[in-house]
Amino acid sequence: MRGVTPYSSGVMPYASLRDFIQRLESAGRLVRVKEPVSTVLEMTEIQTRLLAEGGPAVIFEKPIRADGSVSPIPVLVNLFGTVERVAWGMDREPHQLKEVGETLAFLRQPQPPEGWREALELVPLAKTVLAMKPGTKSFGTAPCQEVVLTGDQIDLAQLPIQSCWPGEPAPLITWPLVVTKGPSGAREDKFNLGIYRMQVTGKNTTLMRWLKHRGGAQQHQRWAKAGKTEPFPAAVVLGADPGTILAAVTPVPETLSEYQFAGLLRGKRVELVDCKTVPLKVPAEAEIVIEGHVSLDDYGDEGPYGDHTGYYNSVEKFPVFTVSAITMRRDPIYLSTFTGRPPDEPSVLGEALNDVFVPLLRQQFPEIVDFWLPPGLGTRAMRHEAEEQFGAMAAEMLRRAAAR
Repeated sequence: MRGVTPYSSGVMPYASLRDFIQRLESAGRLVRVKEPVSTVLEMTEIQTRLLAEGGPAVIFEKPIRADGSVSPIPVLVNLFGTVERVAWGMDREPHQLKEVGETLAFLRQPQPPEGWREALELVPLAKTVLAMKPGTKSFGTAPCQEVVLTGDQIDLAQLPIQSCWPGEPAPLITWPLVVTKGPSGAREDKFNLGIYRMQVTGKNTTLMRWLKHRGGAQQHQRWAKAGKTEPFPAAVVLGADPGTILAAVTPVPETLSEYQFAGLLRGKRVELVDCKTVPLKVPAEAEIVIEGHVSLDDYGDEGPYGDHTGYYNSVEKFPVFTVSAITMRRDPIYLSTFTGRPPDEPSVLGEALNDVFVPLLRQQFPEIVDFWLPPGLGTRAMRHEAEEQFGAMAAEMLRRAAAR
């Protein structure tokens, strides 16, 4: 069947962010900055110029925190600042991105084989999908748990968290891979991975800005409706392998978890590890993990922050996330970005994922020949922006193609 092939590559799978960094550096797509650079505004200014010029990913080796001190944790920015690097993160070249969409379309709505030859062609894919169910390690056996901070040891100010634009109320965690799991054993309550920005509000608290239609927010709502009295568990992964990060922003079929799809992208299953203080599993090779609980009734004012529209968004209420543990490697790398008027990383991701969306849209609307989502729409707000700028039909197309 056309386009339906197991994921494989001659390159060894990226088991970690570090593996990907090594690939980028060896190809001249990543540079290191040894001069001190401030996390307050200065990093954003550098990133905007890099993105405008299609520049490399950058590791700032001496980030200056808001209090003027040098953080021992380097900051990685502009990781997915070009379509090429997004494709490489999926273990593909840019011209192969549509193949990812073809496989997703088949997994979402498989067609019966027309004969025994096609049936045999599907066997490798079926075996690969089954083999990509993640493995699990016990707590304390993974690189992301070489250092464990709890209680009074927790202080988010020790992380080199960016302040991106003038006048923003607090530093903002911009590349958090938020892992949640709902209250039931139903498909919609399996592990969900989402990118939701987090405003720092204290040493051990943030706000969790997830919109109501997003998977994590819906699980949070079902948790409350199930009569749970304890807060909703969540784990925030900072710096996973590129396949797992990209799985969180890809329209993964309901039959797969993002972890399983990340395994397909990598060509090797994701190894997970049990968290210390919450009943969740996170990528064992991650750089930093923030464990905690999202309140069911304690909400705070989030924003205003610079947004992809080029303006500051309005202040809205979002639930409080309280940190119960921070685990990390002995020498972690902090992954960061910013959101602003395109070009920014979300818009580059949207441009790359455009090719992934085409087969999904054509599956629902066969009369469509091609599809282009303008970079201004980004990727985190695709459906919302489509509805505002192109009307309900475009939003429905995206909903039917990518709803999870």
